[in-house]
Order: sequence, then C-alpha cells, then structure tokens
Amino acid sequence: MKITSTTFGQLHDGSSAELFTLSNDTVTIKITNYGAIITAIDMPNKNGSIENVVCGFDKLETYISEEYLGSYPYFGAIIGRFGNRIAKGHLEIEGKTYEMAINNGPNHLHGGLVGFDRKLFTAEIIENENEVGVKLSYLSPNGEENYPGNLQVTCIYTLNEACELGIQYYAETDKTTVVNLTNHTYFNLSAQKENILNHELELSATKMTEMIEQIPTGKIKPVVGTAYDFSSPRKLGAAGLEMGYDDNFVLDNQDGELELAGCLSEAKSGRKVEVYTTQPGMQVYTGYWNPELLIDGQKKFGSYSGIALETQHYPDSVNQPKFPTTLLKPGEKYDQKTVYKFITE
Repeated sequence: MKITSTTFGQLHDGSSAELFTLSNDTVTIKITNYGAIITAIDMPNKNGSIENVVCGFDKLETYISEEYLGSYPYFGAIIGRFGNRIAKGHLEIEGKTYEMAINNGPNHLHGGLVGFDRKLFTAEIIENENEVGVKLSYLSPNGEENYPGNLQVTCIYTLNEACELGIQYYAETDKTTVVNLTNHTYFNLSAQKENILNHELELSATKMTEMIEQIPTGKIKPVVGTAYDFSSPRKLGAAGLEMGYDDNFVLDNQDGELELAGCLSEAKSGRKVEVYTTQPGMQVYTGYWNPELLIDGQKKFGSYSGIALETQHYPDSVNQPKFPTTLLKPGEKYDQKTVYKFITE
C-alpha cells in the first residue's frame, strides 16, 4: 500500500488544493482536500480491466467551474454541516430559532449555499502497517451558514489491503448545534459504459421514511412488496419510476455498530461495492438530475450516470423529535463511520 500527493489546482482565492492517491495492489483512490472530494476510484472488472467507477473529474477547475456549479450534483464531496434537507430552512435549538439558506425548492439542502463540499480542508497523510490514508480537518466558525457553534470537523479516509475505503467522521462543538455528515460519491460500476439502471441493489432496510415532496412526514413505513423493497438484489430500473430513487431508507441496524447496510453490483463488469455503516439511514439517489457536461470536448454524465449511497441520519431530523437525534452539545463527540468494500467476481 502507498499514498502520494500532488498539487491539484488553484482556487479562485489563490489557495492551492492537493490530490492524494491511495493505492494497494487492486484499487486506487484519489481524494482532494477541496471539499474532501473523492475524485476517482479505479478498480478492475472481471477481465482485469482497471477503470474509474465513480463520477468525478481529473481537474480542480472543473469542480469550481460555473457550468458544473450551475446544476450542482456534489460529485464525491463531504456534505455538512447537515446532509440532506431541512424543511423550509427552519431550525430550532434549545428554544432559539435559526433560519437557514433556502437552496433547494423551499428547503435547505446539504449545509447551505457554501457547505463543506466547497471548503479547503487541512490535510495530514496517514501511513501505517495496516492502511494508508489522509486526515482532513476543518473548523466551521460559529454562524457559518447561520449554524450555531464553532464546529471542529475531522474526516479520515483510509484504504487497507482488503480493498476497504473507510470514512471516519468526528466533530466537536462549543455550542449546541446539529451535525449530519455524509459522503456524496456517485458509483457507476460499468465505468460510464452504461447508466446505472441495470445495476442491482440490495439493502438491509425493511422500512423507509414516508416523504412528501422530499420532506419526511415523521412516519416510518414498511417497504415489503413495494418498488422500494431491496431486501433481495433488484435492478434500479426495474420499478420504472419516472425519476428513479431519491429516498431515505431506515436501516435495520439501529444500534450504532458498524454493520452491512447494502450491496451494489453490476453483472457485466463483475464489480460489487458493499456498504457498512454506523449510521441509521441511507439516502439512495439514482441521479436523475445529474447534469450532462462537456468535458474536454466530450459529453459526459447526465441522468442516471451514477448512484449515490449516502449513509446518514434522516432528512429533516432536526424537526422530527421521534427520529434519531442530530443534536451535538459541547463536551460530546460526533463519531460515525462508513466503509465501502470493493469486490470483483
């Protein structure tokens, strides 16, 4: 296993972003400290052909371009302070009301206008006998995007010989706030040869949050026998949903231990990704709104070009007292982990 770093490019304010390459004998993963973005994951198919299986770019300038940000799909980024939606941007903490930016219809999405996905993290390389990785840190100041508290955030990416990409999240605050961190990598195990509708997904989730216009009603409903039943492997396009999936599944594991949450597979390539997490939920988004972009003279991506498997606490949990809490108080430590395991059969 090894890790290397190079300069990735320059941001508009003149600061420089780095690109870290984590590799073992099978998998190579590239991560930049801008937005803690996973830019590429190279893995073999069943014939030994090594290809990138996530949506991303090889230039920083594309991530900060007007074309990309104009229809922003958050490719590969860490999302915070609060992943997913807060209804009408309305947040109450300890009796005080906070009104957040409205940036997704009538709601607040993914931390606001400038979330963690557009921040430059401080980076520290990790190398030991069992893994290589990068520790990314960011101090979100009190009032940033109108969230209370100085929030110290740490995201640690690691790769081991078992082809497991670990994502460990930590956060601490000096004032009660809300935290819901996730990663927004989009997988396409065909390496963009096809869209993801023939991928098969299996989830350890017999329930989901009932939603109206992408905001939970507060009810938890069963998925058995519906288009949302992934208790056995099911093709993502099998149900013929008009705009695919953008839904929060309630994982069977609710005890906070690291357990298997799901498996994504693609038959032609023989590639699989197993997802393990301590989180209680997973947003499955099949990328209907992903933009088609002109990259180096070629059209790339577009609808269903990738699937995001966002391990998380539930959307709008700040306004749903029966949902697992996302409150973080001084003296407490936010501590969550997700692992993506890459397999070729």
